[in-house]
Amino acid sequence: MRVAAAFVGIAMLLGLTAEAMAVEVRGVRLWRAPDNTRLVFDLGGPTEHSVFTLSAPDRLVIDIPAGQMKAALDQLSVENTPIKGLRSAQRTPSELRIVVDLGARVTPRSFTLPPNQQYGHRLVVDLYDEGAAPETPAATATAAAVPPVRLAPSPSAKRDVLIAIDAGHGGEDPGALGPRGVREKDVVLAIARELQRQINAEKGFKAQLVRTGDYFIPLRKRTEIARKMGADLFVSVHADAAPRTSASGASVFALSDRGATSETARWLADTENRSDLIGGDGGVSLDDKNPMLAGVLLDLSMTASLSSSLDVGQKVLTQMGRVTPLHKRRVEQAGFMVLKSPDIPSILVETGFITNPGEASKLQKSSHQQALARSIHQGIRQFFHASPPPGTLLAWERDAKLLAEAAPIARTHVVSAGENLLQIAQRYQVSLASLRRANNLNSDMIRIGQSLRIPATSLAVQP
Repeated sequence: MRVAAAFVGIAMLLGLTAEAMAVEVRGVRLWRAPDNTRLVFDLGGPTEHSVFTLSAPDRLVIDIPAGQMKAALDQLSVENTPIKGLRSAQRTPSELRIVVDLGARVTPRSFTLPPNQQYGHRLVVDLYDEGAAPETPAATATAAAVPPVRLAPSPSAKRDVLIAIDAGHGGEDPGALGPRGVREKDVVLAIARELQRQINAEKGFKAQLVRTGDYFIPLRKRTEIARKMGADLFVSVHADAAPRTSASGASVFALSDRGATSETARWLADTENRSDLIGGDGGVSLDDKNPMLAGVLLDLSMTASLSSSLDVGQKVLTQMGRVTPLHKRRVEQAGFMVLKSPDIPSILVETGFITNPGEASKLQKSSHQQALARSIHQGIRQFFHASPPPGTLLAWERDAKLLAEAAPIARTHVVSAGENLLQIAQRYQVSLASLRRANNLNSDMIRIGQSLRIPATSLAVQP
């Protein structure tokens, strides 16, 4: 009896230990992106997991060996997603199985995240729609297979200048957090939408959002999306944070020289990117160039993009200084991942410090968001009116204006006593024949007081 009691005691102790070591699933959240659905499970601590799919019917199974369900799965809204519902079962006191019933086939990818400023341990499960390629860590690191997308316009085309607007963070990544729960991802998406509205209201410009809703996009994929758009400028909108709540002011960043150098090396080392085109179809292919020439060509592209980035960045910063205090009055340079596109001028705009209570309050006001968007828009407009990309309506209008300004002005001349037609032609440096044609004259006979039209082909006017 004592032996039996001992075994029972040990079994009870092991059961309690297993239960005590179990990790609770305390909540579940969902975000829908254009090509995937992200499920996030909030955990009580770190844990292992496994994921696999089943068919007939389509299901996704998530096993958490040391898990216990404490969240209400039936309260999760799954509208406009491939998910039909979620259910769970406790296979043992410490082994949890979660089943995701699907209405369409998906490609899953899962990983865990450590605690951050807002959340604790998390299990993230991304469900990519059929035909959409999941982001793998390797793909994120090398940005492989970026397709050439920017088409060279025909000489007669008058396309819009295209601005890619990237609202930072999103979804599971809230960005910087301010007083009373204000989140960077919400503020910058509102500013980005307002900037898009203002740009699209102007003839010759078009703006598209990289992130259209509350979901996360990997950093390198953001620049890839901009390249697929054929963007002429990439603008990433953020709100800064600092340990000191007194830090304030807006900033504009461009890529650092060191960042540009490292990015050139990365692109040259990536065989997929070497086969790509700088600027898309009609650009310069690196695939058939020797390494030295390829490096020079790519360096030239990066240098040109960086120069344009600094130029447009300074114009944007100057305009922003008229509506909000500036943290620095010159464009700063850093190795931000989203700025590392070799063929698209790219800037990162910090609209203010969300950790500063005063600026956080302003950043949430629609009037201030409109003013910030207007200042960014004005800087962009100023840059592209001065340097319009070839094939755009702005370039066509600039060239037409230059031609009009260069063309000589048609003049009239009133015949005085003693003048003849040859003298008048010589004075205005036009041929006698062109002067006759301009005035429908059948002979060289003219009269005093007669008004003659001087052809607009004259190069100079004699005093």
